[in-house]
Amino acid sequence: MMAPQRDDWAELQHELLETELETLYHVSQVLSRSLDLKETLSAVLRALHEGVGLERGMVSLIEPDSGALLVTVAHGLDETYIGEIRYRSGEGVVGMILEGGEPIVVERIADEPRFLGRLGIYDPKGAFVGVPIRIGRKVTGVLAAQPAPGAEILLEEYTHFLEMVANLIGQSVRLSRDIESERHSLTEERDSLRRAVRGQYGFDNIIGHTQVMRRVFEQARLVAKWNTTVLIRGETGTGKELIANAIHYNSPRARSPMVKLNCAALPENLLESELFGHEKGAFTGAVAQRKGRFEQADGGTLFLDEVGEVSAAFQSKLLRVLQEGELERVGGTRTIKVDVRVIAATHRDLEAEVEAGRFREDLYYRLNVMPIYLPALRERMEDIPDIARFLVDKIGRQQGRELGLTEAALRVLMHHDWPGNVRELENCLERAAVLTEGDVIDRDAILLTGIDEKVSMGRGAIQAVDLDDPNLDERERVIAALEQAGWVQAKAARLLDMTPRQIAYRIQILKIKVRQI
Repeated sequence: MMAPQRDDWAELQHELLETELETLYHVSQVLSRSLDLKETLSAVLRALHEGVGLERGMVSLIEPDSGALLVTVAHGLDETYIGEIRYRSGEGVVGMILEGGEPIVVERIADEPRFLGRLGIYDPKGAFVGVPIRIGRKVTGVLAAQPAPGAEILLEEYTHFLEMVANLIGQSVRLSRDIESERHSLTEERDSLRRAVRGQYGFDNIIGHTQVMRRVFEQARLVAKWNTTVLIRGETGTGKELIANAIHYNSPRARSPMVKLNCAALPENLLESELFGHEKGAFTGAVAQRKGRFEQADGGTLFLDEVGEVSAAFQSKLLRVLQEGELERVGGTRTIKVDVRVIAATHRDLEAEVEAGRFREDLYYRLNVMPIYLPALRERMEDIPDIARFLVDKIGRQQGRELGLTEAALRVLMHHDWPGNVRELENCLERAAVLTEGDVIDRDAILLTGIDEKVSMGRGAIQAVDLDDPNLDERERVIAALEQAGWVQAKAARLLDMTPRQIAYRIQILKIKVRQI
């Protein structure tokens, strides 16, 4: 082939330079358009083919695990056809570029014995240009292409151009890998938090060994598997929200949001906006569109606490969402479909409210698909020792110290009616902890909180406990005997007509913390 004249050569270089600048600008746009690395690199190779005639482009990137070059994309070849084509360092022309970190230009592929041709797409009579892709000073891949027939005289210019493109690709690869690494870390953190939350709200972590609580746990386990609406009944402070959390985090919806709203905490006009959302300008102060709790909980669970407090007018709007699974935002006209599992809770007697006309009967039946009744604390007094110790440990962690609880203090707690249930018990123990200078909350600290030291149901004062009282369970009887005997086990054994070995065994199996005298 005759070399072009000087003027023709200059004109050819000028035309190529203009085309390269335009293509380079297009490549930079492509690289900033998407975070999908394969999709982006395929678009870059297409731009090289259409812009400057660099055909059959290929990008190979180093696999982090093996260190080998894996062909990531090849222009004109389907991804499934590329398969698992790899090059080791120093293997073939591509491997040599990885090993040496320098461009390699082959004027005629058929004359190069080191060329392996694994892709099978290159013209043996054509040229080949390959350049390293770097992240900083480290070679992380190879960019290669074949100039169009007749363009062999521009190999030097093509090489410089591909080096510029390779630099842009290197920056894009680094960004993609940083984002992928961050996404992986966030995914691991999310999964770890989900496991922690699932463990925290597991049924095994809810305290309650009485028969009535075991029945509650069994009901909750069964209903957690399905999308059934649940109505949790019980007095204030019995742990309705705790059961709602356990149902959600042990259900197929556990990966989706658990959104909560206390219906008694908001007036009706704000309650509608909170639940259904509002459009911009729907009312004074609505400066932007806002999603409501139903939309936020889409795919997950919505917990409506104190649902018995909502007004009659609002009940009809709530009923429609429960029946149809659709709503309109306040001030909007577009119907929005939502997929939400509703768990409601109330301390009210809804049957009486329906009878009095204060609660819609159809809404009651819509909510009461699966009722779960939580017993008051006074109905499961045997759980108080475990609950109290759990709460004392929790308070101790909050106050940065280790706290314990004497058996005498426990006996006072076990003979109180607890109208405020577990919430009242926690408040009592927190006050007692504040009044305790040492690391053990005793009977006197409990009494200073205002708790009455009398046996409930008219059993009489603790100081005069009848050890033969049939209302006493075994644990209470052993503790009462120990207290009357000044915590001397041999004397307590005589009061109970036991041997010292028998009372020692009961102290162990009943987990009674012996008071040191």
